[in-house]
Order: sequence, then C-alpha cells, then structure tokens
Amino acid sequence: MSQATVVVWSKSGCSYCQEVKGFLEENQISYKEVDVTSHDDRRDILELKYDVRYVPVVEIGQEGNYTGVTQLGLEALKAALEKQGIL
Repeated sequence: MSQATVVVWSKSGCSYCQEVKGFLEENQISYKEVDVTSHDDRRDILELKYDVRYVPVVEIGQEGNYTGVTQLGLEALKAALEKQGIL
C-alpha cells in the first residue's frame, strides 16, 4: 500500500495555516501546498468539495480517495493523520 498524500490548502499571512504546516514539519510529514492567496477559483474548489471557503484545509488520502480536515486547531488533524497511519 502506498503512503497517503497530505495536501495543505493555505494562504499567506494565515497564522492557522502556519501552525498546521509547522506541525507537519515538526513531525517530518511531507505535504504539498495549494496557495489560495489571490486565487478565488481555488476557494471555489474547496466550497464544492467541503462546503467551506476558508483555510487551512488539510486533505489526507491516496488513489483519489481523500478526507478533508476543515476544523481549526490541531486535534482533528492529529486524529485524521493517526487514522491514516501517518502519525
């Protein structure tokens, strides 16, 4: 089974986004970043997928099957990473 992919949807100047990325880096979890700064079309994608327009949103999954973590704070992110066997 392949390793799950982590994607962080974020924007510049977002303290919650920095917190999420810092947590992933501290735990040596690699991630891809999608920057929504000045890209409202990317927020449209978040709205279609998860019914939110804010960031951070963290997607975790593989082979086209992703779970989106939309709650602020690290507890939901930690739980999702543990469920995927990443943390």
